[in-house]
Amino acid sequence: MTSKGVIAVTSVINEGIPAPTVVTLQNLVVIGLQWGDEGKGKLVDVLSGSFDIVTRFQGGSNAGHTVKVGDDIYKFRIIPTGAVRGKKAVIGNGVVLDPNVLLEEIKKLESAGVNVDLLISDRAHIITLYHIEIDGLQELSKGERKVGTTKRGIGPTYSDKISRSGVRICDLLETSDANQWSLAKESLIKRIESLHDSTPQSDPEETVSAIRKLIASPNCRIGDSGEFLDAEIEKGKRVIFEGAQGALLDIDHGTYPFVTSSNCVSAAAATGTGVSPFKIGNALGICKAYMTRVGAGPFPTELDDIIGERIRELGKEFGTVTGRPRRCGWLDLVALRYAVRINGVQHLAITKLDVLNGINPLKFCVAYIQDGVETTSLPANAETYSRVEPVYREVSGWDEIPTGQSIDYANLPQSLQEYLSIIEAFSKAKVAILSIGPDRVDTIMVPGTPFEEFKDA
Repeated sequence: MTSKGVIAVTSVINEGIPAPTVVTLQNLVVIGLQWGDEGKGKLVDVLSGSFDIVTRFQGGSNAGHTVKVGDDIYKFRIIPTGAVRGKKAVIGNGVVLDPNVLLEEIKKLESAGVNVDLLISDRAHIITLYHIEIDGLQELSKGERKVGTTKRGIGPTYSDKISRSGVRICDLLETSDANQWSLAKESLIKRIESLHDSTPQSDPEETVSAIRKLIASPNCRIGDSGEFLDAEIEKGKRVIFEGAQGALLDIDHGTYPFVTSSNCVSAAAATGTGVSPFKIGNALGICKAYMTRVGAGPFPTELDDIIGERIRELGKEFGTVTGRPRRCGWLDLVALRYAVRINGVQHLAITKLDVLNGINPLKFCVAYIQDGVETTSLPANAETYSRVEPVYREVSGWDEIPTGQSIDYANLPQSLQEYLSIIEAFSKAKVAILSIGPDRVDTIMVPGTPFEEFKDA
């Protein structure tokens, strides 16, 4: 896809930001508002210094969250990133768990001096080696229609969950009836043999062995995540709910079928942990100052030119889990406003602003041309969405963002502040946090927002 030309704008951004309601931050959901890779890991790490518990509520080892502390870099796939700060970590029932990956992640963190304190929901579904086999076979069979899955067994495990043929951690406890595990193995073997004309290559008992190691680990406890979190919230403990992927990859609200296999929106924090939605609180939406996407699917503002390549190189836009180069493009405010709405986001964290240093002018999408008609709605159909033409506006860029621990909002270039004001006006959400680099210190809490309390966390 090539870069789209600038189309005359007939719409104006004049709706402004709605008056904020009272925001309490005892508990907080952190959600990606694009196609994932927005920088959620860094922001959760920054914020978790002021929280007691960090919990994951969906996805699996297809997630890739990176935390940089000084010269140390930590990469997470399942464990919530707040573990770096020694926080209690919870893996909720909405997560699909690869026990081998989790054991490897715990080992790496321990070798780096991080002591993991982990509670895993006994209702979480397990990714077996058979699921990983099936994932690769399914993707291969789709040919040109492949989704671009990470081939980590996520989709097949969620499919089994919905079809009520999956296996959960509670099914592999020594006190459990082994019948569910036997039925699951039989179903998986038949699927590989009959649907894909292949012979299973994996040893399913490796999964049981890995689960046994987890249960025996001094770092882990198996139990009811909802019961634990509810009790801690009642005691006044603060909980941060860490999402994976992004809203535009949500199974219901994303660019279907080019989506992930779980719900990535804020509402999933309740279903994925067993905590009442009335006890969760507010959602912080994370988005980059531009757009990226991994794998196939519509991307109206994609840049297949020197600017797109520059953004990819400066932003190090390569997958944490897969290493695949990410597709890059201009910020899409139509998609952002959609994501803000479905997540109930009042505040935004804008990341990787430094990557846009020196690009002038900057463009951003404010509408689509769909079949000759201008619209600010996202088409539900992916094929229709792939044909829309973006309507661009331009703003002056900035040369360099000042850095250092003394940097605050007032020191930012005026053109950058204008860019942020446009994002606020169009998305109807207040910019509360800015990330201008990969480290913790490269974070600005915007004055006058509830997140100002985290400035020195």
